[in-house]
Amino acid sequence: MKTQRLEAFTDGVVAIIITIMVLELPVPEAAGMTALQPVGVLFAAYAIAFIKVGMYWMNHHHMVHAARQVNGTVLLANLLLLFWLSLVPYVVRWIGEAGVTRDTVAAFGVLMFLCALSYALLKRALVAADSPDCPVAQATGSDLKGRISILAYALAIGMAFVWLPLAIVIYLAIAAMWTIPDKRFERMAGE
Repeated sequence: MKTQRLEAFTDGVVAIIITIMVLELPVPEAAGMTALQPVGVLFAAYAIAFIKVGMYWMNHHHMVHAARQVNGTVLLANLLLLFWLSLVPYVVRWIGEAGVTRDTVAAFGVLMFLCALSYALLKRALVAADSPDCPVAQATGSDLKGRISILAYALAIGMAFVWLPLAIVIYLAIAAMWTIPDKRFERMAGE
């Protein structure tokens, strides 16, 4: 099976996720910048979640574009990733309504952990559908960023119950790490 339908489906789902997130932002009734203060936490959660969902979309695009074929296992792994990503607007809204609390910050971490784990499973499924030396395996290598992310999310979940600011810093650091462009797929496309 070719990869185009998988890419198109994922593009559509991610576009809907991002649209739902922005529609959850309430429009202030008053004029002036001070009217934005009550939604500051929600906007910050939205911004971080937008970056995370956007990074998943970009990396998914590169990885699936490098794949030569997909099978049923890949489709299931992709659906699992999309399931967890589809819950991002829900958790962002909860943070906006309940505030930055131990439980909301931990829930964000659990969700991001499950997204990262699902992405790793998708990568493995793509490699298994092809061969151990396929372009996806060559481009991702040991997937150090992915492994660091999974471990850091696990650490941040625990930190949410111990020292909330550190958990938030860990989430921001992971997001920043993924905004650094990964040239491995682009180098392969140029060869």
